[in-house]
Amino acid sequence: MLRRIPIMVLLGVAAVLPASAFGQTVDDVIAKHIQARGGMDKLNAAKTIRMTGKMTVGPGMEAPVVLEQKRPNSIRLEFTIQGMTGIMAYDGKGGWTLMPFSGKKDPEPMGEDDLKEAQEQADLDGPLVNYKEKGSKVELIGKQQVEGTDAYKVKATLKDGTVQYEYLDADSYLVIKEESKRTIRGAERETESTIHVSMPHQA
Repeated sequence: MLRRIPIMVLLGVAAVLPASAFGQTVDDVIAKHIQARGGMDKLNAAKTIRMTGKMTVGPGMEAPVVLEQKRPNSIRLEFTIQGMTGIMAYDGKGGWTLMPFSGKKDPEPMGEDDLKEAQEQADLDGPLVNYKEKGSKVELIGKQQVEGTDAYKVKATLKDGTVQYEYLDADSYLVIKEESKRTIRGAERETESTIHVSMPHQA
């Protein structure tokens, strides 16, 4: 004898099933993400990217930020606090920082953990593009809302074990939020970035 399953039970099951159960795999999502960014040809043609934004540096305190990435593995981050500009730069081989608000007027070499983070951030394409070639693993967690917008949550485990979460707008397939967990100087640190997409400057 067949028993009817309550609709709320079915909805509960649907809520915990991964998106792949409904025909969407992680590679499908990543392929649409790449297409939304113009396709692989345009991604490969982009040599530099410049982004601007704000970074929270304390309670009620924000600092304007300028981030520049250049192929193959260079990055430069500038942020201004109380009229003083800090700089973090990595050229694919070594990195240095300048932190005048800490009383240091001269550039200093990056520590091992900061250098590792800079190497990850210098990836102009992001962790999802060519993830297999980079030795990373990806997993489609499912859908989740980000500031009222449906987004695909993709977990990327990098070759060195660092875990990053990319949230892709379910309509545009562009990244609208990023989260990462990494160990810095023996302590686990979590970072979160919310991205408001506009027309990027590429060269």
